[in-house]
Order: sequence, then C-alpha cells, then structure tokens
Amino acid sequence: MSLDSVLARIDNNLPEALDRLLELLRIPSISTDPAFKDDCQTAADWLVADLQSLDVKAEKRQTPGHPMVVGHVDGDGPHILFYGHYDVQPVDPLDLWDSAPFEPAIEDTPNGKVIRGRGSSDDKGQLMTFVEACRAWKAEHGTLPCRITFFFEGEEESGSPSLVPFMQENAAELTSDIALICDTGLFESAVPAITTMLRGLLGEDFTITGPDRDLHSGMYGGIAMNPIRVLNKILAGLHDDTGAVTLPGFYDDVPELPDEIRAQWQGLNFNHGKYLGDVGLSNPAGEQDRTPLEQIWSRPTCDVNGIWGGYTGDGFKTVLPSQASAKLSFRLVGQQDPDKIRNAFRTYLENNLPEGFSVEYRTEKGAPASQMSIEDPAFEKARQALSDEWPRPAAYVGCGGSIPIAGYFKELLGVDAMLIGFGRDDDQIHSPNEKYDLESFHKGIRSWARILEALSK
Repeated sequence: MSLDSVLARIDNNLPEALDRLLELLRIPSISTDPAFKDDCQTAADWLVADLQSLDVKAEKRQTPGHPMVVGHVDGDGPHILFYGHYDVQPVDPLDLWDSAPFEPAIEDTPNGKVIRGRGSSDDKGQLMTFVEACRAWKAEHGTLPCRITFFFEGEEESGSPSLVPFMQENAAELTSDIALICDTGLFESAVPAITTMLRGLLGEDFTITGPDRDLHSGMYGGIAMNPIRVLNKILAGLHDDTGAVTLPGFYDDVPELPDEIRAQWQGLNFNHGKYLGDVGLSNPAGEQDRTPLEQIWSRPTCDVNGIWGGYTGDGFKTVLPSQASAKLSFRLVGQQDPDKIRNAFRTYLENNLPEGFSVEYRTEKGAPASQMSIEDPAFEKARQALSDEWPRPAAYVGCGGSIPIAGYFKELLGVDAMLIGFGRDDDQIHSPNEKYDLESFHKGIRSWARILEALSK
C-alpha cells in the first residue's frame, strides 16, 4: 500500500481535519465538574459517530462515571490498541483567558499558527491526530492497514476512577500486541520521542508525637526533646553529601541504563543549566555521578513535599510542640517495589525515634515504575517512522512523572505501551490559553500514518 498517497491526502485535507477538531473542542467535556456531565456524554457520542463514519464498530460504554468509547477494526497483521481521553481540565481562572476556552480558533503567533482552546493539546488534538491518520488511510486504500482497537476515556482528568474496573471487566476485548498512547510531547519542543520509562510513585504522610501536650519552652526547653528537632534530623539523614538516598536496599532493584539509551540521551544535548535557570536554580542536586537526564528520567528520588509543626502564626508562641509532621514522595524506577521502599523508610524512621516517641502514618497505595521493552521490533519501527517525518531523529526518552495508564496496560493486559505525542512545552495544558501548534497537529497526523505503515509490515 502506498504511504505517499496517504501523506498527500493528509496535506490536502488538513482544513477539513481542523474543522472536525474545532467541532470536538467546542464540547465542554470537563470531567471533574458534575455540571458538565451531559457534555461528557455529548463528546463520547461525537467520537462514536466519527469513528462509525470510518466503518469502525464503535459504541459508547457506560460506567459509574463518564462513558468509555470503544471501537474495533478487523484486519491482518498486528493488533494495535490506541488510547486517548476526551475529557478536559476546568478552565478557571476564566479571566486569564484571552479568548473563550470553548470557542476554539486558529491564531497567528510569533512562532507560527496555533489551535487555541481547552483540550487542544490535552488531549483532544492529540487524540484526533491518530483518528485523522486512520481517516486518510481508509480514504486511500478502502481499509486500515492492520487490526485496531480505539479506546477513549472520559475521566483521565479526574483520576480515572472507572478505568481499572472497566479494563478488568473487558480485558479479553482490549488485549492487543502493542498499545499506543498519545498524551506526551516532543523533547524540548523539537525532538520526536517515544517514552519508554515512567517513574512510579510512593507517598508517605506521617506525624511524630513526643510529649503529650505543647510545652512552655522556658520551662522545658533543653530538657525535653522537641519533635521538630527529631523530624529535621530524620529528614536530613535521608540523603548523603553526594545526593544519594541512604535507605538500606533503596537501590537494589534499580537497573543501569543501557549504553544505547545513554548514548541517545547524550545526543539530545540537554541544557540542564537553562532547565534549572528557568526556575531560578543552577546546579543539579541529585546523585553527582549521574547525568542530569538520568536524574530526571531513570533514577529514583526521595523528596520532602511538606513540613509542619508548632506555632506558625504572626509573632511568637514559645512552645515545644507535641507533634511534627511531614509529607514525602519517592519516585521509583526499574523493579523497585513500593511496599519494600515503604518498609525501609518506616524502619529507618522508627529506629531514629527517641524513647517515648511514636509515629502515625496516613498513606495510600504506591505504584511501581513502568518500563517498556524496546526489544520488541515495533519500537524501533516506530522510532524510524518518526525520524522520517521530523527534521531531527527520534529518541527513546524517559518521563520523570507517572502516567498510570501505561502501567495499567502492562499490569492488567500484559501489553507494552508506546507513548508518542506531539505537544510542546509551551502548550499551557491545565492552564489558561491552552494551545496546540498547527505543525504538531499536521505532522502528528503524518507521523501516525508512517507508524501505522511501519507497524503493519
């Protein structure tokens, strides 16, 4: 099948593709606000109708929350599952928008044309790049190049409460050879990327209690141990002078970065000085024997996210507080087990409590890291296809944050996911004046057409 004719059709039909995207963007499908419940239904209906226009066997599936959209196309070759979400973030504060968030438009900017409106980048514009690639392929060849399942969620921006139960109940239907997720971006807004590493997350929220009441510092200062002093010592001991985490066994399940990936990352020429300078910092604070990109993408962390205790109002209240509290987060990589890390931390904390002190924990279940196996030939096929479309060669990259859906595909369906997106750093997702570059939309469609052609061989 000719790829060139598909790419030409994408170029020629870009205005019509934009019209469809703008139509979808006009639907205020805010999943977190019950006032927009009917709009989420409308967005799901819109997608079902659009997929059905491509002869996709699509339907809306109700959940306890907002509906899922599931569609199937039979075909030869590999079975691809494509995931996106049609819900969007709230628009507050509305007065910071330069135009109405649900009246999308194409705007000229100093950096080129952009699609302005809520959901343009996160995630309706990204979702539609894949749908439009399928539309062009179907128009040229009368069929799609392989078996495809479309899976669109309506609760991603509100914690995905219905997602795991739905995937468990429909695992046989959703299981595929590879999953594609279009909710990421270009590296430094320029380099096409396939995200293959996602860090996991563990949170610890705890309170240390010493004396049974707040104490007068004049009467008890010196003789009584201050819980804030205990907390400070415990937190300070979590890192050594090189930036490494000191918990016993913390690095046992952390893999070394493959030489091929390390070389790709070095080739990205990441400017960590600018990255830190943009937020008023200068020197990396992580493990000193690791590169800045390794610190962000492939190494685990321990960070204090909040500390409180004692009197913090105006003036002074000279007390030794009864309690001191903190919130910590651990970003996990490789095979690190959240339960093992939690146990190591709690053992360390409790071993450093003075006699008579106690601790209370308030925590939620942690999530392990997700690491995709690039041994699957599909990954290199997709990377080459992206490289053919963009000026700079595509790279395998990591992600310092967590994207739960990728882990769910692996855990619940046994399927690796390729995270490929075309957003840019300045898209202002979750913020007023969200936008998606017209180039990202156009080249994103072309990129998916190339990837579909490559994966179907």
